[in-house]
Amino acid sequence: MTTSSTRRWSAFAVLLVGAFMPPLDFFIVNVALPSIQSTLHASAAELQLVISGYAAAYAVFLITGGRLGDLFGRRRIFLIGVTGFGLTSVICGLATSPAVLILGRVLQGLSAAAMAPQGLASIHALFPEKERARALGLYGAAVGLAAVAAQALGGALIVADIFHLTWRVVFLINLPVVVAVLIFGLPLLPDVRGDSPAPVDRTGVLLCALTLGLLIVPLVEGRELGWPWWACAMLIACPIAGVAFCKYEVAYARRGGMPLISVALIRRPGLLSGLTGVLFFYVVSAFFLTFSVYLQAALGMSPLETGLVFLPFGVGAFIGPLTTPLAIRLFGDRVPAIGMTLEVAGCALLAALVAGAPGQMPAQFPLTAAVALLGFGQGWALPTLVRSIINRAPVTGSGMIAGITNSALQISAALGVAVIGGVFFSVAGTAPDPLSLAKALVVAMMCVGGSLAVSAVLSIVASRSSIHAAARATAR
Repeated sequence: MTTSSTRRWSAFAVLLVGAFMPPLDFFIVNVALPSIQSTLHASAAELQLVISGYAAAYAVFLITGGRLGDLFGRRRIFLIGVTGFGLTSVICGLATSPAVLILGRVLQGLSAAAMAPQGLASIHALFPEKERARALGLYGAAVGLAAVAAQALGGALIVADIFHLTWRVVFLINLPVVVAVLIFGLPLLPDVRGDSPAPVDRTGVLLCALTLGLLIVPLVEGRELGWPWWACAMLIACPIAGVAFCKYEVAYARRGGMPLISVALIRRPGLLSGLTGVLFFYVVSAFFLTFSVYLQAALGMSPLETGLVFLPFGVGAFIGPLTTPLAIRLFGDRVPAIGMTLEVAGCALLAALVAGAPGQMPAQFPLTAAVALLGFGQGWALPTLVRSIINRAPVTGSGMIAGITNSALQISAALGVAVIGGVFFSVAGTAPDPLSLAKALVVAMMCVGGSLAVSAVLSIVASRSSIHAAARATAR
């Protein structure tokens, strides 16, 4: 390996760590929620905001983070994002109230949105064509591994109780990692900018954030506070803000600007229905929240034991993508829908197991099968769904559609926690016992399965719309 090649791959290793941290910190907190609740006396709504606040901030500013890298240099924005991620991890780890923890998580999501897009963009600058595919494959594997490792790692850290920090260690563990990334990133990472960077659509970002905030905050807080007038007012204002956002984006594009979301682009055949399907797809995030609470609060499992129960999901999610080339040859565009159908089956099996023995640990083999089925279905559906949507976009718009799709996934995760998490805690009640928690989990799994079924149908509709549009274009 030459010196330049060694330097390239060393820089890539730094970027891999940057790719690993944002999804890791989204998933790792799930196993810490019961401990957080008891220490900070957090309400169920505040627990939901710990997760959905991070995901929403990450989603809204993800595209903007990529634009900032194009404008000011990817190395600079990456290192700023890493620094911010470390500082906000300290805020989270030292939080003495739910409000401070939620604020820290929102700021952490913003930092992740600055950090994450720079990795993929820098790969194209670092590697020649023949090495790029390998680098992209490793990058994708790192992101997938983060979701796999998060639950078990979080459980192990809490049980180890390093320096008696309990749940705080899942945030403070980021500090040495951030310091290492800064030490090696400063000399190794190239400072690359976009060829023709477009200015940031600041008004579009604010309107998008406002729309999402007007939806998520009342959905999470309204239930617990008895639906006060302001929660209802926010829900009424949400579609108004959404319409204003769309109108502004259209006008901004007509003036020659690069909008956050091109309304004209997503109207293309197969794109609107496909992206709508994405919003229903990643609600599987609610599975991690609700099942983790059930395992610890109803069955008395430790965080480590809880993390180990989730391992079959990670194994399935790892194996699934490895078999997608064969699946695509066999089933073509139906692979995303088939993957989601497998996830629906996993939800149904898990719901049946819990309903059959409420408040008791299900039999090991069927439980492992249900969780693995969810993971394997996710491994089939996620990469093929994203690829199918990007492939429907014109070449000039593929980058924007990729960014919109990634943002839609994070919005879906935030909404899944807000809506299905809210349903779970409503059914469980204010003083939940093992039986009420079992009932709540069954209802939550039915909601997750129903949402995945809707996403599967929309995936098929999107595929057929694209085929019909291509046929009409050929006929002309």
